[in-house]
Amino acid sequence: MALAILRSRALAGMAAPEVIVEVHLANGLPAFTLVGLPDTEVKEARDRVRAAIQNARFEFPARRITVNLAPADLPKESGRFDLPIALGILLASGQITAAGMADYEFAGELSLGGALRPVNGMLAMSIQAARSGRSLVVPRMNADEAALVADARILAADSLLDVCAHLTGRESLRPHHAPADAANPSYPDLADVKGQEQARRALAVAAAGGHSMLMIGPPGTGKSMLAARFPGILPPLRDAEALESAAVRSTAGQFSAADWRLRPFRAPHHTASAAAIVGGGALPRPGEISLAHHGVLFLDELPEFERRTLEALREPLETGQVTISRAAQRLDFPARFQLLAAMNPCPCGYLGQARCRCTPDQIARYRARLSGPLLDRIDLIVEVGALAPNELERLAPGEPSSAVAERVARARTRQELRQHKLNCALSPSEVDQYCRPDESGLALLRAASTRLSLSARAYHRILRVARSIADLDEQDRIGPEQIAEAVQYRRALG
Repeated sequence: MALAILRSRALAGMAAPEVIVEVHLANGLPAFTLVGLPDTEVKEARDRVRAAIQNARFEFPARRITVNLAPADLPKESGRFDLPIALGILLASGQITAAGMADYEFAGELSLGGALRPVNGMLAMSIQAARSGRSLVVPRMNADEAALVADARILAADSLLDVCAHLTGRESLRPHHAPADAANPSYPDLADVKGQEQARRALAVAAAGGHSMLMIGPPGTGKSMLAARFPGILPPLRDAEALESAAVRSTAGQFSAADWRLRPFRAPHHTASAAAIVGGGALPRPGEISLAHHGVLFLDELPEFERRTLEALREPLETGQVTISRAAQRLDFPARFQLLAAMNPCPCGYLGQARCRCTPDQIARYRARLSGPLLDRIDLIVEVGALAPNELERLAPGEPSSAVAERVARARTRQELRQHKLNCALSPSEVDQYCRPDESGLALLRAASTRLSLSARAYHRILRVARSIADLDEQDRIGPEQIAEAVQYRRALG
């Protein structure tokens, strides 16, 4: 027949909408036309497909070829449509015959020799293909990733010839199954950090309730070490969380099946732009806050980031998602991450020591780079002091991550049983319901609010942190001890 219809999928943020690939052959001067809002990468498929078909020992038809990628108003990008376009040409020209094409979806970039190369976003495509009930034919290098989706039927192929052999019934592609899960994801151990008991305690509280945290201290005191070990005290990712996190990284081309169930830890450099942190681009891509979904975003040297970059974090910290708007489309990316940040107490980093030469004006300008509204959204602020070398030698290794993780897991279990969500996600009405302190605790909180001129947001955040402290200590009551510790973590940056 002169018309072939196949199915594939595009990427639109975290979604993978269906694309109908229609290939029509007509009489006339030889031509190859691609329509359906293709970008440059898709248009270049004409040359890749022509060479791949010829090198696979098929004939490229010298006819007028029209390829329509429907729907026409959906932007199409990347080389994922190479495989369905090539198969459509072979079907439309009668060089292969196949039945049941409606039961398949195809995605893959072709090399000039006909081999299949991997593409980004395969996990999102696999999720949608499984929901549609169709088999998904993918490059072998994408197969482990695509097979992570439960109920997905993945067929892995090495080349265009392999797919043609399967469709014509000469040699079937075997269903590909996901590799075995990593039983114990490996993280750096908190035992490597000696001393710093206050910072370690704050890390446990942050992990228990899902709170954001800022560490302040001179260079070399272990702020980055503490942050790098934070994912190791968080509970293992659940199946749905692991799939969501992997799908975001897959969309950006940064996921490997070896990273399955590992909590992401993103630590962008302070020169990163707002688009790199939040996401963006002509065809929007997820930024660092989305790549850290269900994981940790660590911003070292926090005041060195651009002011507008930091201010762009305010809304995602509250909502857990980010919306990227462009003239042609509006896309939502998940961004439920835990923020860990670190900074020096002054520009040189050695405030209070003899070698510090920073003036009060320089210190004020340095700290003023962090706006009040941003600091208001950080739940815990803790000092990480310097330890003398002789003191460091005397200290025993710290408590291991496994022991802290057990306490954190018990605290989170209490929260799930009580309110079905983490303390950081409690609404104001839920704070009133679940985080109300006793009379002595309430009196202390009122006095602290007056003395520190706390905002309503800060007031509620203190109660959430106090609730997490009580859960970590396996206490139902929120008393003055929990309130005092929570207020200590809300101290002013001044």
